[in-house]
Amino acid sequence: MPLPLPHTIVGVEFKLLKTWPDDRGFFREIVRHNDPVFEGGRFAQWSHSKMTKDVVKAWHFHHVQYDWWYLAAGQAQTVLFDNRPESPTYKTKIEILMGDSEKYGKDTHEVCVRIPPGVLHGLKILSDDAHLFYITSETYNPDEEGRVPFNSELVPHNWGAEAITVERDRKPFTPRAARKPIR
Repeated sequence: MPLPLPHTIVGVEFKLLKTWPDDRGFFREIVRHNDPVFEGGRFAQWSHSKMTKDVVKAWHFHHVQYDWWYLAAGQAQTVLFDNRPESPTYKTKIEILMGDSEKYGKDTHEVCVRIPPGVLHGLKILSDDAHLFYITSETYNPDEEGRVPFNSELVPHNWGAEAITVERDRKPFTPRAARKPIR
């Protein structure tokens, strides 16, 4: 079921997740190889990032790699920006709160999001801490992960004065490989 958003970005897909709670906790299926959100995907690496309140990781992008993000614990403001000039959704921005809607409210969503090459992506942790699990279509290659400074005027977004970043998120870097075409 698609997530109701006022706009979308070509190639970005959201999968609303279902949760089955019981006395022991809950069960939540994230992704299947035959889900539309994983269409055309290939599994290369599964990673886990633990972050604390006000951490901002932005703006990252890839020329080859697809990402599939799932926030397993905590709450994050996730922002996607289409930076592909040939895309019909060029310069479109999507903001979504990811996390547990029962804990953080109905504006927060339990989702898995697919991020295609060329789409800038970032997040800010709003809870005390958060755990992001993500699948990538390629194994990590520092020459393939592009960056635009987190506070660049390219993206109309302000992460706030309290944003905690690292040096590499303050410097631009363009991947050496050619970008995959939009599909």
